[in-house]
Amino acid sequence: MTEHSTLLYIILMILTTNLIRVLPLTLIRGKIKNKFLQSFLYYVPYVTLAVMTFPAIMDATQIPIAGLAALIAGIIAAYFGLGLFPVSIICCLIVFVLETFMV
Repeated sequence: MTEHSTLLYIILMILTTNLIRVLPLTLIRGKIKNKFLQSFLYYVPYVTLAVMTFPAIMDATQIPIAGLAALIAGIIAAYFGLGLFPVSIICCLIVFVLETFMV
């Protein structure tokens, strides 16, 4: 790869990421009144995070069952109102215990 093409790729990446962020601000000026669109835009960040996180949870462990068990335990712990730190500790402990005794 030459220096010229590397620079071109970097400029293209800058333009693409900035266009994605600037276009909605320039095209949508007023308040969004459509309830469906409001609810859709409200849940987009959560869905995106879930779609990126779920495969990582399953692939990050040596045993996929350990990842699945930690995911289920994390969902249950979060449902009962535990914070991010206690939920992450519970999930890490479950993965550690399951991988220690199942391998």
